Amino acid sequence: MIPILDRIASELTVQPSQVESAVRLLDEGATVPFISRYRKEATGGLDDTQLRTLEARLGYLRELEARRETILASITEQDRLTPVLEEAVRGAETKTALEDLYLPYKPKRRTRAQIAREAGLEPLAQLLLGAPDTVPEEAAAAYVRPDAGVVDVKAALDGARQILIESFSEDAELIGHLRERTRRQGVLRALAVKDVPAEQRTEAARFSDYFAYGEPIARVPSHRALALLRGRALGFLTVALDPEPARAEGAPSECEAIVARRFGIADQGRAADRWLAGTVRLAWRARMLMHLEVELIGTLRAAAEEEAIQVFGLNLRDLLLAAPAGARATMGLDPGLRTGVKVAVVDATGKLLDTATIYPHVPRRDWDRSRVTLAGLALRHGVSLISIGNGTASRETDQLAGELMRAHPELGLTKVVVSEAGASVYSASELAAREFPELDVSLRGAVSIARRLQDPLAELVKIDPRSIGVGQYQHDVDQSQLARALDATVEDCVNAVGVELNTASVALLSRVSGLNASLAQRIVEYRDAHGSYPDRRAVLEVPRLGEKAFEQAAGFLRIRGGTNPLDASAVHPEAYPVVERLLERTGRRIDQVIGDGAFLRAVNANELADERFGLPTVRDILAELEKPGRDPRPGFKAAVFREDVRELKDLLPGMILEGVVTNVTNFGAFVDIGVHQDGLVHISRLSKRFVKDPREVVKAGDLVSAKVMSVDLQRKRVALSLRLDDTE
Repeated sequence: MIPILDRIASELTVQPSQVESAVRLLDEGATVPFISRYRKEATGGLDDTQLRTLEARLGYLRELEARRETILASITEQDRLTPVLEEAVRGAETKTALEDLYLPYKPKRRTRAQIAREAGLEPLAQLLLGAPDTVPEEAAAAYVRPDAGVVDVKAALDGARQILIESFSEDAELIGHLRERTRRQGVLRALAVKDVPAEQRTEAARFSDYFAYGEPIARVPSHRALALLRGRALGFLTVALDPEPARAEGAPSECEAIVARRFGIADQGRAADRWLAGTVRLAWRARMLMHLEVELIGTLRAAAEEEAIQVFGLNLRDLLLAAPAGARATMGLDPGLRTGVKVAVVDATGKLLDTATIYPHVPRRDWDRSRVTLAGLALRHGVSLISIGNGTASRETDQLAGELMRAHPELGLTKVVVSEAGASVYSASELAAREFPELDVSLRGAVSIARRLQDPLAELVKIDPRSIGVGQYQHDVDQSQLARALDATVEDCVNAVGVELNTASVALLSRVSGLNASLAQRIVEYRDAHGSYPDRRAVLEVPRLGEKAFEQAAGFLRIRGGTNPLDASAVHPEAYPVVERLLERTGRRIDQVIGDGAFLRAVNANELADERFGLPTVRDILAELEKPGRDPRPGFKAAVFREDVRELKDLLPGMILEGVVTNVTNFGAFVDIGVHQDGLVHISRLSKRFVKDPREVVKAGDLVSAKVMSVDLQRKRVALSLRLDDTE
């Protein structure tokens, strides 16, 4: 057995010493963002992606070791542990291999095989297996014991058969071989369920692609696997594994032959050969195949879920790190028809200034008054941005904003349609209720829409990531795993950008390395009671915030305009002595150094490095001083939707439209082109070159030009292409 640290090092293609240092730091309570950014010397520069993988594998392998010891203890207690078995258990490299070995020794409910053994039928089973020339009925007659439940010869043979079936089915080497063979050669098949209730047929039709489906299980992509399993769960599909797709009807089963060879069973015309062949058939069809089908489909589901979670995490990262429009007064419009359009105006810091409800659409269409109301709010509060949610009536509301801009060019307004995914969840949340206790729930959504244009990251952290809706089949995956993965993504994004200590919300602060919701709440309460923090170390005055939490958090907290200019940068306070050493050697003040790229690039990093702060850290410090507190997010740009294209029926093949990538999956990308239904750019139409992963070409939030290839009004599907010269 390879030691855990060596195994992880091999998988990550790094040195064991790097893994050892990272594991030690994790076990001491350090976070991935902190280790990645401020402990490069210790880990040899492992990045956050490597560290997340390391963290996950460490958890799995530690669970594997704990399970291994539990199994060894159980078998030892049964007094059945042999040197050969112990070596096999200690050498098992996966949980599946470990459980295969444990299967014969695993305490279980009384099986029919156990009952048969208790009735004394084990010798009969071994006799028929070892001496096939024995006549089964004649041998079984000696084992008839009505007092033990063996009432006749048939019962004796049935009991012996159950003993052999269980023995065959618990052979770890055989099961492993059949599993691998079925995984490589098996085909996953699906059929439509007949007699679906009339009221469910429309929903069932969504799975029509799988009504007569077959595909090698080894090649089923994650999105198809989850669609198949959802169709089965809803009762629209039957899904089964065909282990021998090439076998002609009536032809002998190779899998049964494999089982028979394993136990020396062959049809040589001997008295027990047919009985033994029937035992093999039952063992394969009733036990082994069912077990492998459940296991392999379960493995397929697990792999599909893992991939879907990864897709969601990547899309979420792109959305959280989308370009912020910046600190500008913004008007948020939450579109609606019957209930009207909810309006909220926030200032440059996101503080709510004003609200209103307008009715520009049917049934209470009052277009002119609505436009006047918006103009008044914009003028009164110096609004420069209009953020429009992309839900129902968004295009009509976008048209209203466009007319407002044309009628009042002096306002200098810019309008942007943003995703309102999760806004309603935030509106009804406890966090929103605390933030706006007197505000109507519907108006809270408009506030969120305004703020997410100003700073997507700061606003979206207030929403459960699972509610943001940028995944594939996210509701079908393990929700606890999804939550852990998405929380890690949010943590990485927040710490990559940094948080302004004197303005950040509790929700944002709680995602900072080393902090949690409780500490974040205390930080804000202390700030409200005592005013702005003058420097980073002042946060140590917050009750229950100790040196360990400060160490983990400090580098990601920013204080602009504080007493120490370095507090506005990503330089960690523990490394301030490096900067002080630089100032002493050059005779410069800190304000003369920050931002002076020519000077900083000329500094010899080796002269500043010491035993505690090596070259990687010194180089990071110099780069940060050149552009302190830089935001890693891209510059802000807005998509412009065509005014004459508002609904699906307005689309025509051949149109080229500007849009925003809303979601990237393994099979392509979805693009919002302003018709309330995202269009799909299949992976084959993303580029003229071969694309293995759609993220090679696009990511969530990208602005793209797309060509309409086809429109299916009935199924509400739009096919797009980024290859603008495509003709079909």
